[in-house]
Amino acid sequence: MNITRVGVDIAKSVFHVHGVDRHDQVHWQGKYSRETWLEALSKRVPTGAEIGMEACASSHHWARELQQRGYRVKLVAAQFVKPYVKSNKNDRVDAEAICEAMSRPSMRFVAVKTATQQDIQAAHRIREELVGQRTAKANQIRGLIGEYGLVAPTGVQRLRCALPRWLEDAENGLSDAFRALLAGLAEDLRYLDERIAILDERIARSVKDDPVAQRLLALRGIGPLTASALSGALGDGRAFRRGRDFAASLGLTPRQHSTGGRDRLLGISKRGDSYVRKLLVHGARAVLRHAAAKNDALSQWLNALAARKHINVAIVALANKTARVAWAVTRHETIYDPVLAAG
Repeated sequence: MNITRVGVDIAKSVFHVHGVDRHDQVHWQGKYSRETWLEALSKRVPTGAEIGMEACASSHHWARELQQRGYRVKLVAAQFVKPYVKSNKNDRVDAEAICEAMSRPSMRFVAVKTATQQDIQAAHRIREELVGQRTAKANQIRGLIGEYGLVAPTGVQRLRCALPRWLEDAENGLSDAFRALLAGLAEDLRYLDERIAILDERIARSVKDDPVAQRLLALRGIGPLTASALSGALGDGRAFRRGRDFAASLGLTPRQHSTGGRDRLLGISKRGDSYVRKLLVHGARAVLRHAAAKNDALSQWLNALAARKHINVAIVALANKTARVAWAVTRHETIYDPVLAAG
């Protein structure tokens, strides 16, 4: 038996495998528990074979385990596996579909993340969730205080300043019962602020120790938060053939609906990592806000674009350019050149 390619459908407890040889003849199909599937695979599949899995929960963990055992791992996005599912869907058919999908020469794969990259990604995800909770808490305070005839100011910072004044003002019409409730909401807001600040410090420390993030900090519109997120998304940049592929993976390139030789480009696709895309767009908006007072090549390009296009088009175009430059700086391990960036 000379199995060269195996598709694995991973789950919480039950794993299905589908192994074929170099002639695509099926030599192994099986169902194993979480504790035994790696041992079964090691006994049947020679080192150096290709192991494919869907890029889903725990896939990067298992990919690292397989790489340590000498296997070549390919992670396939779920939407690229679906077309190869034959007839009714079940775990055994999914494993066969993964095995088929990974054999396609034009298939695109997801880069295996290191434990460090996953640590950074986890910090960003937790921070993003806490920011959402803080926004929800601030909106709850605004809604409740409005029932007592008080208008909350715009912005979380101004709301923080207003809370002590409302609690101390005995003439604003707030009852003692609601003051106690409002004090609890203010404490919740302070707790969320502290959690976010701790994560910001953790991310900033990780950037100081990350050479990729340090190079990315030189780009316009990129601070520690965006540099850290980009470093985690890019890795060494080898997962993408060119900068446009990375920008496309973030949803910063136009959708197409072309037919009959007529090209029709629509708005940006908004696919992929919405978090990194949001950071790049916010950074581009900040750059555009100050571009009018600058005379460098990038600012001239951006001002000229904003003069003939809608401001949001210019912002997304700069975010797209930043993503491409970030890939080039990471992939080729070069220093950011503002003159080349304006080209």
